[in-house]
Amino acid sequence: MQLIPIEPEKLPLALLLEADPSIEKVQAYLANGICFAAVIDNAVTAACVFQRRSHTSIELMNIAVQPTHQAQGIGSKLLAYAIAEIKYKGVEIIELGTGTFGHQLSFYQKLGFRVESVIKNHFLENYPEPIFENGIQHKDMLRLTLCLKGIS
Repeated sequence: MQLIPIEPEKLPLALLLEADPSIEKVQAYLANGICFAAVIDNAVTAACVFQRRSHTSIELMNIAVQPTHQAQGIGSKLLAYAIAEIKYKGVEIIELGTGTFGHQLSFYQKLGFRVESVIKNHFLENYPEPIFENGIQHKDMLRLTLCLKGIS
């Protein structure tokens, strides 16, 4: 597996839609995205997209792993690589939004992200179709942050 920075236009849209079902939202943040990929056998198997929020903060907009390669540690390795690359560029805070339950929440917490706030009804008000996980509808969004100061 090769972990690399990648141009936004080289990321498969279908892969990013695995993590965010809104094609409009994905295309909007992909346009100015800072992107990284995990490549296996010359194919993009996982990808993550960030957007700058300020000189010292960045937001993780999307991280996705091909379904056939999930639960193998690829996403964790890719995000750890991306975090190291971003820290090298002077970023001090990474933020993201995710659902209030599910495997994504524990995935981020294992990498050191902490809950910052809750946005009530985010998924109800910002997505035309309901989003379900394990038979439960996502309604609220958790905002998580990772402070990179002091992390070596």
